[in-house]
Amino acid sequence: MKDITILIADDEKEIAELIAFHLEKEGYHVITVWDGQEAVRVAQTESIDLLILDIMMPKMDGYEVAQRIREHYNMPIIFLSAKASDFDKVQGLVIGADDYMTKPYSPIELVARVNAQLRRFMKLNQSETNKNYKNNLEYGGLVISPDQRTVTLYGESIQLTPKEFDILYLLASHPSKVFSVENIFQQVWGEEYYDGGNTVMVHIRTLRKKLGEAHKNKNSFIKTVWGVGYSFNG
Repeated sequence: MKDITILIADDEKEIAELIAFHLEKEGYHVITVWDGQEAVRVAQTESIDLLILDIMMPKMDGYEVAQRIREHYNMPIIFLSAKASDFDKVQGLVIGADDYMTKPYSPIELVARVNAQLRRFMKLNQSETNKNYKNNLEYGGLVISPDQRTVTLYGESIQLTPKEFDILYLLASHPSKVFSVENIFQQVWGEEYYDGGNTVMVHIRTLRKKLGEAHKNKNSFIKTVWGVGYSFNG
């Protein structure tokens, strides 16, 4: 892929330079920074297509960097961190990361994940540019606008991450149809299913919270079909 710029933010310069080396071999333009504040500044002033982000950095940690960037930009974010607990991975995904890898990492796998995220992102942008969407989806006070990628509930704006919006729009576009976890992962992440079940469930859980749904609410928009997957209760 030509004319693609990737931002690497990692205070371990040797790691950042090694990542840059492998990505430049693939033909990508790479910018490296060593702290969180500089990562935010570069993301705001340069045209960045993908961000590889460490968590533990000086001046501003990776979580805050991701939150700030997600307020204005939708580029893919991959966390690459020594923090390997399930809690850290879940927190990164909830904040808005598209993928999470732990150190030590495989350069081949990292490049493959970068390629997959860029393919999915470019395909999504192209479809949004060329596709004439139908009218907004409206269900009992819930309004989903695919053109603006916005969601409101009884007139109140609901702030969703790009992945949460994609999941909601997928389900709401096919009310009552049951999607398996594997199918949701393949359609939203745009890549083959590889142990992505927990990732999907985390996004569904946070999506439900943002929609104000209680676990035992029989009138919830997103219905769990036990042993099968999820459907939209329109």
